[in-house]
Amino acid sequence: MQSSKRYLFLIVLVTVSMMLMFEIVSAQTNWVWHNKRCAVVLTYDDALDVHLNNVVPALDSLKLKGTFYLTCKEPAFTQRIAAWKRAAAKGHELANHTIFHPCTGGPGREWLSADYDLRNYSVKRMQDEVRLTNDLLHIADGKKKRTFAYPCGDLKIHDSLYLDTTLFVAARGTENTLTGIDQKDLYNIGCFAVDMHTGEQLIAEVKKAMAAGKALVFLFHGVGGGHDLNVSLEAHRQLLHFLKANQKEIWVPSFIEMAEWIKGN
Repeated sequence: MQSSKRYLFLIVLVTVSMMLMFEIVSAQTNWVWHNKRCAVVLTYDDALDVHLNNVVPALDSLKLKGTFYLTCKEPAFTQRIAAWKRAAAKGHELANHTIFHPCTGGPGREWLSADYDLRNYSVKRMQDEVRLTNDLLHIADGKKKRTFAYPCGDLKIHDSLYLDTTLFVAARGTENTLTGIDQKDLYNIGCFAVDMHTGEQLIAEVKKAMAAGKALVFLFHGVGGGHDLNVSLEAHRQLLHFLKANQKEIWVPSFIEMAEWIKGN
């Protein structure tokens, strides 16, 4: 009888120990993002004046990094290259969003000029534009490694993928998905597109990434104005302060840093 109780006790002890070990291992495997619970990447599209006027100072004040997908025809790029050089020197990523922002035209995109409609492009023409954009960005920051964001999220010209992946470490698409450390396709990484969301809503998305142990890429356009797709300065400020306050659990890399971390792990 005594031996039966001792045997039962050992079984319970081993079972509880295994459960605790499983919980510890499960928790540790979620902390894969630079030893943080999740990663949050802040990306800003189209080369807008508000990015230099509002976003860069806000990020710098909290020592956070952003990735700026620059459309190089925009005056905010051509007339403010020195400012972008300073941003790059502080650790922000200058990334490729083409020169003319060509998209696939059709219903709902009547705003698109026929000159920059991908239906009128060849793959070679698009690849030439993308390469030239890399050259222009190199003038600004002196770097050779680059990431890309598809204008309008369009990956193809007719039925052909146009991106020469040998030119880039990774690329951002527009599908609303989180990114795992086991991400297979680094040339169509998903994102959360921001449009008039509140600070509380943005923070809620971060908490989802924390719970899942994954990376969340935010896609911003206007910040405090500057674009039809916009977020208020206050909502943006709330998000940044939440990230800073939780930096022990949240890694805030540039897009290229996140992609290289995935490749290395």
